[in-house]
Amino acid sequence: MPSGMHIRLRHTRLCLLLESRKPRTVQRNHFFRRVRALAHCCQQQGCMADAHSTPSQALDFLTLLQNLKKTKRTGWVRKGILGPESIADHMYRMSMMAFISNDSAVDSNRCIKLAIVHDVAEAIVGDIAPSDNVTKEVKNQLETEAMCKIRDMLGHNTAAGEEIEALWQEYEDGKSPEALMVKDFDKLEMILQAQEYEREQEVDLQDFFDSTEGRFATPLGQAWAKEIIKRRAGKGNRAKNVT
Repeated sequence: MPSGMHIRLRHTRLCLLLESRKPRTVQRNHFFRRVRALAHCCQQQGCMADAHSTPSQALDFLTLLQNLKKTKRTGWVRKGILGPESIADHMYRMSMMAFISNDSAVDSNRCIKLAIVHDVAEAIVGDIAPSDNVTKEVKNQLETEAMCKIRDMLGHNTAAGEEIEALWQEYEDGKSPEALMVKDFDKLEMILQAQEYEREQEVDLQDFFDSTEGRFATPLGQAWAKEIIKRRAGKGNRAKNVT
């Protein structure tokens, strides 16, 4: 969700665009008046999001992230998988997917940021799976509240706190090209992990493949999913053990 500062900045840009059609002297006077008003507003309301987290705030946040390293993904636990991946494991490989995808249709750096932020609320609420029978509305409310806590943990109106919250909301909204891509990575990482567990532990994880069938929104997501399915069927599985 845009911060108050971002809304005011967009409003100011629109006003300046409209004023650009006025005579140059009037335009210049209006420009400086708008800039002074915006700066005063931000100073009065404390909305300047260029502050940095203190060392104490940063370490509090980083310590919270330990929960992502310790918490095993619910779906694998309920399937009895031995040594299941953690939430952090899942987010890391998604980030690498974003790093290597090299898709000109999206901002890869933003995709990496979205991938490392998208499940950060689970450091507080845990991994809520579809089998938990928690409605999407309740899940979103819990995670939204968690993100508010994380933002405040990093410091009121700090750049890091606001960006992490905005990235999380962008992913949840699922409308930007980058969010759509990372949502595909989320599903891709899950079925890739399922395919690996099937091969290593001789289990049937068909449910995970069924849940993603036909749900990839991007050409890259569709192509990678097709390759995973092909490898699962035993065609072209070139994975090797590296020591």
